[in-house]
Amino acid sequence: MERAVRVERQSGSETVDSVLLDYEGRFLRRKRLETASGTDLLVDLPETVSLEDGDALVLESGAHVAIVAAQEPLLSVTGANLARLAWHVGNRHTPCRIEADRLLIREDRVLAQMLEGLGATVAPISAPFTPEGGAYGHGRTLGHSHGEDGHHAHEH
Repeated sequence: MERAVRVERQSGSETVDSVLLDYEGRFLRRKRLETASGTDLLVDLPETVSLEDGDALVLESGAHVAIVAAQEPLLSVTGANLARLAWHVGNRHTPCRIEADRLLIREDRVLAQMLEGLGATVAPISAPFTPEGGAYGHGRTLGHSHGEDGHHAHEH
């Protein structure tokens, strides 16, 4: 089995194969994957990474395997006051893609109802999910539950 030992960001290098992964699947360190051609691949990275569409896994042989972001169920959020809507999404620690005319979040019935209550138009779509990185432009903003009663602990 081939072993991937490092990541090349936005590779541009010639690739020998690809791996289709959703947002959760692109967060990994050590995992067995199957490539588009059906080849088994062991990802064995020194640390956990968040992969993006266009990155590549570099095999021990030096060959590159492209990372392709999979389509997944999302919600497109639009409205007159997009900044206010974005604040409410961020206040719930929910990963979000911020575009000029819309927000994209993972499908979530409770958030959809809340946003509609704030005057947003919420529409289901299918697209790759590539939310904004952490506060310093990299990494992931990991969500957590605020519980049914609105109380929550911040034990991470």
